[in-house]
Amino acid sequence: MSEKLTNQQVLDLDLPGWRPLLGRLHTRISTRDFVTGLDLVNAIGAAAEAMNHHPDLDLRYGHVDVALSSHDVGGITERDVRLARTISLLADEGGMRSQPELPQALEIALDTADRSRLRPFWQAVYGMSVGGGGEEVVDPDGVLPTLWFQDTDAHEEPRQRFHLDVWVPIEVAAGRIAGAVAAGGTLVSDAEAPSFTVLADPDGNRVCICTNATR
Repeated sequence: MSEKLTNQQVLDLDLPGWRPLLGRLHTRISTRDFVTGLDLVNAIGAAAEAMNHHPDLDLRYGHVDVALSSHDVGGITERDVRLARTISLLADEGGMRSQPELPQALEIALDTADRSRLRPFWQAVYGMSVGGGGEEVVDPDGVLPTLWFQDTDAHEEPRQRFHLDVWVPIEVAAGRIAGAVAAGGTLVSDAEAPSFTVLADPDGNRVCICTNATR
């Protein structure tokens, strides 16, 4: 129950209402109104207490966003899968619909040839802990986006060092990329697609549309 599942193992499971993004299972459940959403949150809370495993919940008018992960292993385990199935059942019983294509996650990537030199500064600025084997600074509460230090070759010329990684379900990626290009962006590279595709805005600032495919 405590073994960390790979992305492929998660994708191979029968979880049609959920998508793995950045080490967490995500779904959005559409509700008829705020009170219906609140009732769902209460039902999820009771189930979570009974299972002694607790999700992150974001209640808004018209929907509830749910994210599941096992903090002790830093990823998705069978505990999350069990709770995901229970939450889906609660939503079905209440006549609510899951929209797993809607959740997304934001990661900030900093290109550097020496993460050990930069990481202490950003850890102090964030006031947070180091995760991912020392490759990132993470907010354990999931409020701030992860800051990931991406390996790059050393260079002297000025260039963009920060870029955003926008993580989306794989079925959304192609439309998101097409929309960005139609809005004046440039396709820089799709050599690693569908894992990630590099885009640039009209001024050349880069962003990656990322999925869990092939990871």
